[in-house]
Amino acid sequence: MSFLVKFWGVRGSIACPTADHIRYGGNTTCVEMRLGDRRLIFDAGTGIRDLGQDFVKNGATHIDLLMTHTHWDHINGFPFFAPAYGDKYTLNIWAGHLKDAGHSIKEILSTQMNNPMFPVPLEAMQAKLSFNDFSAGETLDIGGGMKVRTAPLMHPNGATGYRVDWDGKSACLITDTEHKVGELDQNILGLIKGADLVIYDSTYTEEEFPSKVGWGHSTWNQGMKLCKEAGVGRLAIFHHDPDHNDAFMEKLEEEAVSTWEGCFVAREGMDIHL
Repeated sequence: MSFLVKFWGVRGSIACPTADHIRYGGNTTCVEMRLGDRRLIFDAGTGIRDLGQDFVKNGATHIDLLMTHTHWDHINGFPFFAPAYGDKYTLNIWAGHLKDAGHSIKEILSTQMNNPMFPVPLEAMQAKLSFNDFSAGETLDIGGGMKVRTAPLMHPNGATGYRVDWDGKSACLITDTEHKVGELDQNILGLIKGADLVIYDSTYTEEEFPSKVGWGHSTWNQGMKLCKEAGVGRLAIFHHDPDHNDAFMEKLEEEAVSTWEGCFVAREGMDIHL
């Protein structure tokens, strides 16, 4: 059985489709996990548009979209996700950071598409939509023989980390999250223990981080510490700052890989077979 992780958007904050953001990618967060005939999507940044076109071509009709949170860079591709407009598709949407704050994922996605911000309302989507709010920390029952565990992350307005276990393999998405200097987040450690792959929020360098405290992001160095402590197989450096162009990312990758061979930098279009 095949467990494939594919990166459709690896950037944070804002899309940057410029000439010096080609090799690593300019689209914002969107990660796909293919587990046999099931398709899981994590976040609906601008990368979800190309993913939607791929679904249309390849015939995947049952889709689960799991949201880490609903800041702009993680939702602004949603109105351009083609399968949401087709009546042959089933789209189940999940979010773990809104329920306890008195909001819902349907409310947030609908508001984004309301006038005067967007000309096409949520109601134009003809797919079989379901909206599922839960509390981060729960284990989700989404069928398909997979186990989806969650944990709350340190981020303004809240965020959810995910772990997917299937057919003896496991992958985790841990973004957006901020660490405390000198501490390892116990929620994250518990979630990622023994995982084959952890995709981790590495927006800032260690030099940049002190001036960004409170903005809700972390560093690859902290991700490496967490992964080593938890016995993780590989670390994907992810959620690249838009100011970090290809030349910057190449140097960062060289430093990270030389520090720990289990690291690699996520690139748009990259496939990882577990």
